[in-house]
Formats: sequence, C-alpha cells, structure tokens
Amino acid sequence: AFGFKGGIGTSSRKLPDSLGGYTIGVLVQTNFGGILTINGAPVARELGRYYLKDELERTQNRSGRTIDPRDRQIKPEAGPNLADGSVIIVIATDAPIDHRNLQRLAARSMLGLARTGAAGSNGSGDYAIAFSTAPELRIRITASDRNSKSTVSLLSNEAMSPLFLAVIEATEEAIYNSLFAATTTSGRGHTVEALPLDRTLEILRKHGAISK
Repeated sequence: AFGFKGGIGTSSRKLPDSLGGYTIGVLVQTNFGGILTINGAPVARELGRYYLKDELERTQNRSGRTIDPRDRQIKPEAGPNLADGSVIIVIATDAPIDHRNLQRLAARSMLGLARTGAAGSNGSGDYAIAFSTAPELRIRITASDRNSKSTVSLLSNEAMSPLFLAVIEATEEAIYNSLFAATTTSGRGHTVEALPLDRTLEILRKHGAISK
C-alpha cells in the first residue's frame, strides 16, 4: 500500500451512550496506491515515495521550467510509483440498521480511505461491505417462526450521522494500522519494504500531526 508493505489492519469506534452506545468495527486489507497522508502530514512526499513522483520529476528540466507533456516520452514505472491495487473494507456494527443504511455506512468508509491519500486509480477495485449484529435483525429459522410476523425497531436516517463519522475515522485508522504493523517481506525475487516508522514519526512531529 502506497509503495510499502500493507496487509490487515483493524480499528473501532464506540458512540457515547447519549448517541446509542453503538460500536463500529472496521477491518481492512490494504494493497493500493496514492500519496500517503497521515493526519494531514505529507508523509509520502517527505519520504520521496509517492504516485507519479518519477513522472512529475521528468517534466522538469534543469532550469526548472515545465516541459510540454506532448514532448515527453513516458515509460511505465514499476513498484511504488503505481497507484493500482485495491483495498477491501469490512464493517461490523451492533447498531440496528437495515440494508439501505448499511449500504450508506459502507459508502461513507470511502471518505476515510480518501483521507489517507488513496488515488482511486483506474485499476483500483476498492470496495466495502457492512453488516449488523443486532439481535433483532437476525433471520428467524425455526418452523414455528417462519410464518409469523415480527416488528423491528431500526435507527432513523437522522440517527446515522454519528455512525457515519465513526466509520470514517475507523477506516482511516485501520489503514494506518495495516501499514504500521507490517514488516518488510521478501519472496519470488522481490522485497516489499515496511513503512519506516521512526522516520514517519519524525515527519508527523515536524508537521504537528502528533504531539512531541
């Protein structure tokens, strides 16, 4: 992810009791590109590894003037300069919400993805799924219940906004956690480096993204 080793990351948020006390849990599998940004800090740019870096540098001649794109010969780049790849986002909640609001919840997770600097490129197949574990939403399977009717209390549309904010924050954090927990991996003649944590923390402090 972002040219570094990604993988599985998780995070969660719990609403205060005044807003229902519901929990949002997010699991991500990260393998996508873009320009890594953490809490507003331009981590990728500081590390010198980001989408289109080589291409943008080739557009500058030694005098610093931009070369006309029609006069450039762009060759495909490999590795961290590509933005392709995908992220899978799985969202679980104990809030009693129906399929329509689960779809809305899943859609909001993409805002958390965007916060990290994801490029959403042409070859990116990002998607999210969401489900509720609320007992009142479970499907009845006994013979006696099969033909009976039941009444279910669902959250209103107006009550969804706090959950939307929670899923945005949890998705963003889960992606960061997938990077921070990853380790450098080698195989089949290739090596994917982990995000350099000490340097990343230094960048975050420099830009005031975390306290010193």
